[in-house]
Amino acid sequence: MSDASDITQWLDAAREGDRGAMDRVLSTLYNELHGMARRQLSGQQGYTLDATSLVHESYFKLLGARKAGAKFDNRAHFFAYAASAMRSVVVDYARQRLAQKRGGSLRRVTDLTEDIADNGVPLDEDVLSVDAALGKLAEADERLAKVVELRYFAGLSEQEIADLLQRSERSIRRDWQKARLFLLAAMQEKT
Repeated sequence: MSDASDITQWLDAAREGDRGAMDRVLSTLYNELHGMARRQLSGQQGYTLDATSLVHESYFKLLGARKAGAKFDNRAHFFAYAASAMRSVVVDYARQRLAQKRGGSLRRVTDLTEDIADNGVPLDEDVLSVDAALGKLAEADERLAKVVELRYFAGLSEQEIADLLQRSERSIRRDWQKARLFLLAAMQEKT
């Protein structure tokens, strides 16, 4: 596995037009992306969206964003964008499932927020509620929204997020707690 400085150099080269550089980044980080996807989908048996499909769909979004001019400044920025791409794929998948099957069992908001980081992303109405609440949070505090996206949609630990964002784990833990309270309030407004 290449270190973060290699990845940052490859990202710099990709910005300068080296087509193979982003491919090197993606192939190097594929296992990490796959691990993010596996954590995100843990406990989601019986769904057609598996970790490999999630990584591949996210990869296409990353490539599309790059063609549209998105630039990844460093490893943290790449993973933040990857988390956003995974969020988009999961939300689209949940919408598609709900369009095919209306109804089902809804969970209480308090139950959802209690295991928001422990059991993966639910591929049902809950993920749409979290997505809407996260949109509100992003309007109020972009930093908190990024922590939630990395924790909830990418499945990263507080330490991993702290490393990526170059902040202390304690700071990330406080941000996570504030964000959970905001999300809980936003989701309760909806119900």
